[in-house]
Amino acid sequence: MACCGCELSVPFGDCSQLSGLSFSFSVGGGGGGSTGAGGGGSAAALTRSLSALGSSVVCSSAPSTASPGQLPGFLCRDIGHGGGGLSSLLGQRMAASRGVGGGLDPPGGSGAGAGKGRPAGAIAALGGMLGKLFKGADPSEQTAKKYAPQVAEINALEEKVSKLSDDQLKAKTIEFRERIANGESVDSLLKEAFAIVREASWRVLGLRPFDVQLIGGMVLHDGQIAEMRTGEGKTLVAILPAYLNALSGKGVHVVTVNDYLARRDAEWVGQVPRFLGLKVGLIQAGMKSNERQESYACDITYVTNSELGFDFLRDNLAGSAEELVLRDPNYCIIDEVDSILIDEARTPLIISGQAEKPSERYYKTAKLADAFVRDVHYTVDEKQKSILLTEEGYEGAEDLLNVTDLYDPREQWASFVINALKAKELQKKDVNYIVRGKDILIVDEFTGRVMEGRRWSDGLHQAVEAKEGLPIQNETVTLASISYQNFFLQYPKLCGMTGTAATEFVEFNSIYRLPVTVVPTNKPMIRKDESDVVFRTEEGKWKAVVVEVARMHKLGRPVLVGTTSVEQSENLSARLAAVKIKHQVIALGGLHVIGTERHESRRIDNQLRGRSGRQGDPGSTRYFLSLEDNLFRIFGGDKVQALMKAFRVEDLPIESKMLSKSLDEAQKKVETYFYDIRKQLFDYDEVLNSQREKVYSDRRRCLVSQSLEPLMMEYAELTMDDILEANLPPSVPREEWDTASLIGKLTHHFSLVWPDLICPLLSMGGTNADISFWPFWVDECAWVKNGIQEMTDKVAPGLMQEAERYFVLSQTDNLWKEHLQAIKFLQQAVGLRGYAQRDPLIEYKLEGYNLFLNMMAQIRRNVIYSVYQFQPMLVKDANGKDVKGGKEKATKDSKDKQPAKEVKNGVGTSRGR
Repeated sequence: MACCGCELSVPFGDCSQLSGLSFSFSVGGGGGGSTGAGGGGSAAALTRSLSALGSSVVCSSAPSTASPGQLPGFLCRDIGHGGGGLSSLLGQRMAASRGVGGGLDPPGGSGAGAGKGRPAGAIAALGGMLGKLFKGADPSEQTAKKYAPQVAEINALEEKVSKLSDDQLKAKTIEFRERIANGESVDSLLKEAFAIVREASWRVLGLRPFDVQLIGGMVLHDGQIAEMRTGEGKTLVAILPAYLNALSGKGVHVVTVNDYLARRDAEWVGQVPRFLGLKVGLIQAGMKSNERQESYACDITYVTNSELGFDFLRDNLAGSAEELVLRDPNYCIIDEVDSILIDEARTPLIISGQAEKPSERYYKTAKLADAFVRDVHYTVDEKQKSILLTEEGYEGAEDLLNVTDLYDPREQWASFVINALKAKELQKKDVNYIVRGKDILIVDEFTGRVMEGRRWSDGLHQAVEAKEGLPIQNETVTLASISYQNFFLQYPKLCGMTGTAATEFVEFNSIYRLPVTVVPTNKPMIRKDESDVVFRTEEGKWKAVVVEVARMHKLGRPVLVGTTSVEQSENLSARLAAVKIKHQVIALGGLHVIGTERHESRRIDNQLRGRSGRQGDPGSTRYFLSLEDNLFRIFGGDKVQALMKAFRVEDLPIESKMLSKSLDEAQKKVETYFYDIRKQLFDYDEVLNSQREKVYSDRRRCLVSQSLEPLMMEYAELTMDDILEANLPPSVPREEWDTASLIGKLTHHFSLVWPDLICPLLSMGGTNADISFWPFWVDECAWVKNGIQEMTDKVAPGLMQEAERYFVLSQTDNLWKEHLQAIKFLQQAVGLRGYAQRDPLIEYKLEGYNLFLNMMAQIRRNVIYSVYQFQPMLVKDANGKDVKGGKEKATKDSKDKQPAKEVKNGVGTSRGR
């Protein structure tokens, strides 16, 4: 049924509240429905529904003079045409009965109260006072008051600074750096530095930062998140603290969400610090290692969050110090901080290497998934994004695949089946991904942008490729990973800016320890955010969106329509083309933003609204929703849908506080749900992060140290520790010691030291803590190793140092890679222990710690074995010249070692640098 022109604008609560109220409908013309006439039938249906509840209903119907597709009255009243409207008439009735003047319509509406009571202006003033009393002070006003003295001091310097020549302005940078070198703090230079940057900005860009932008800069310098409305000039604000903190010479990173913004900011506002004598760098995808080193060495570097994170991981897979590109973290400013630290926090950064060839099982299980029926063979939890096989599904899968057990570890099929079903049900084409050529490209659910080079992990991407009938790319194995949460927490000083952060202040505080400060706007915001309208069906919603666009098009106002998928965007474009509406319109009355579905987070909705009404410009926004939208469908629209069915409402929109409240509650549920996911990811990654810090610290130490002698002796002592404690436990009598095992282990690892060690070892007792020969043994190890190094240096000077570095790096990389796989399986396994009343996180911490200790011991043992078995040799190159080389002494227990170079090549093909 098409929109009939009726208006229903009632603050619904309980249905019983409708009893005894008087309602009036104004039917302003037909909506071009199947009958081609007016909407009297719909109005009559609504009249009957309301009358059944004991309400008095008056329905006035006028002849239809509107063309097909005319806007319903509820959308027309704000521009003064098309039928009076229920809210205005209801306002008159209420005003008359309660003695309150003024209708309920906004200015420009048709309701004029006839009551005799207190004037509407006085009521409004009283309401405003009470609102402030109960709501508390405006946070932006508190911010303005807090920073007002510093703003005044900066403004007082303006006249003096404006008289400086260009050269004198540039000389200020040198002066500031000298003062810092002489002991002054960066904080003490804030007012002078901000005044200098403001003047430089005016001379270079023709832009003078407003006072509120100075406040934003100070909030960022204080290590907080500045919430600034869209259009308030956040890009220019970042220059103020970036310049100030770059004076220390330790570097500043300005992080953006994509390459375009990084390049734009570096080339545009980056002119200001360049003018003042600072170096400004830019990181872009595809840059070579030497270019990255130059850019990161600059005073201020513009970079995307993904490039920065992957450079960190690649640095921790580097084979030499010359390959490192990053300096130690110092100060970081994140633009659109909520997008990076909240929305992308669920997706860890992963560098993968090539694993085994793709399996034909993906194609087989894709066919199986296509044959399976939802709710018969499997169930889908869209909230948890999970698939569960039913008994019938288990049996059907085992029959079709001709296996006896899907979870047989020798022939694991379960993960293939689950991924195939996830690809079918949870990964939708043109929503979650697009197909370009022979590639599956992931679509960012928050921005709608294609994420080049990203792939889903754990076989899901291959399952989607099989679903689309594309060639399956090689499977991968994780070489290095980190979450955005723990990556950015490495910075001693972190801050960010966005237009929408207040709704996530709890998460920013609890995880990142970043308070959120609301910065006042430069001009009052006059944008009008219309109340949501909800339809029972998607079809009704899309018809109303087309009508709304047509109305704005007729007025000459520009329209921005936000959709949640490519598919919806194409659907709307086709509908608009059908009614001959062009996509470009001129500005008249400000931008009108239309949202077609509420997102998982209120922040995303607010970001769309924020495109209108910038810098005090006029504008308006409205959301068109349906009960078939994902948010209602997945997160609890049943009660609302029952109400809609009770009113027999099809394409008629309803504006009500109850619906808006239900929608807000649904969004809060979603936000809480995803916050719990991010918090859980952070808690689990914290366990791995402490291990990661130790491994990467040892690795960096190995890369940059001139001599690895102390590290080698530390490894030797700890390895001997492990062997003695394992074979000479203090709780076991000496006569029960397993000396055969001890001798075997020592012979294996320390064959050159063993002859001098055996006698004192067997004559003494206890563990290493009370063995008197321990200093002698350490000296013996050092003497033997020095002998090996002297012998090696005679053949090829410096070869032993290179060999030691190679042994440490290759063993660390290989065993860390295996550890990441083991820890991933552990995380999956401990989840089931909750059924046994055991805390999965505690179990994960304990077992993860034991896995880590075993890995570190294995690294030390393998390195020490390799060092004490190393034999120098010369090999011939292609021209017959001697080159340095070496090999490990062969023993029956030696294992093949994968060179670090091969691991690095695997990373290079994955991301490239």
